[in-house]
Amino acid sequence: MPHPQNLGMAQRVEAVVRRSGAVPATIAIMDGKLRVGVKADDLERLAEAGGKAAKASRRDVAALLVSGEVAGTTVATTMMAAAWAGIRVFATGGIGGVHRGAETTFDISADLEELSRTQVAVVCAGAKSILDIPKTLETLETKGVPVLGYKTGDFPAFWARQSGQKVDHRIESAKQAARVIALQFELGLGGVLVANPIPESHALDAREIEARIEEAIQGAEAEGVSRKDLTPFLLKRIVELTGGKSLVANIALVENNAAVAAEIAVALSKLKAKTKAKA
Repeated sequence: MPHPQNLGMAQRVEAVVRRSGAVPATIAIMDGKLRVGVKADDLERLAEAGGKAAKASRRDVAALLVSGEVAGTTVATTMMAAAWAGIRVFATGGIGGVHRGAETTFDISADLEELSRTQVAVVCAGAKSILDIPKTLETLETKGVPVLGYKTGDFPAFWARQSGQKVDHRIESAKQAARVIALQFELGLGGVLVANPIPESHALDAREIEARIEEAIQGAEAEGVSRKDLTPFLLKRIVELTGGKSLVANIALVENNAAVAAEIAVALSKLKAKTKAKA
């Protein structure tokens, strides 16, 4: 996301979390440290780095800590850091997954593997629309990751509210989500995916966005863009092709996810306190 929109969004997201009674902790790699929670001036520095900041997945963490580079963290790395810090719920825009054409490129996000083994609940607007959503859901099923639909039975497609694919279980409240998450972790199982559709007022037309995605993918193929550079390239190109509408939608869905994640985190904390009191 370009500067200064990224900074404004990050500040609003933290404010949304606080208003809901939870504590925000933006995660990033800066100055040779994996930071769980950053100060206001560091948040500005991270935002100013924008597209120049490195993209840190699990495999990159050690090298980036040594180099001292500024890096944003993928869902996989954010889950890892959150778990180390004792955080059980976090919000993002959309998870990574199985890329289109993965049967030949084998381009599959490490986010899916992390979800299978790390006890953190991820609240998102589904998988990014640029991905192969059916294959992404099949992979999550294979890895035993429960996909919960927040007040929906249809898995959302990031900018669009529906993908045509079903979630595993529909939940109707933050309290219900917290109960599922708590029991999942108590059983010693992995992470949980909470799919929360983009607000209807900001959703894009599924057919229109699909046409823009296909155009962006063709551009990536023509320029030879692949691997970890592919997703940033596609998202940036789609912003251009939609005249900025996808960026506005992206900001709205992240803020919405943060609100839901905060509600779930508060409910989970209350549930934990209640369980301790009974013991």
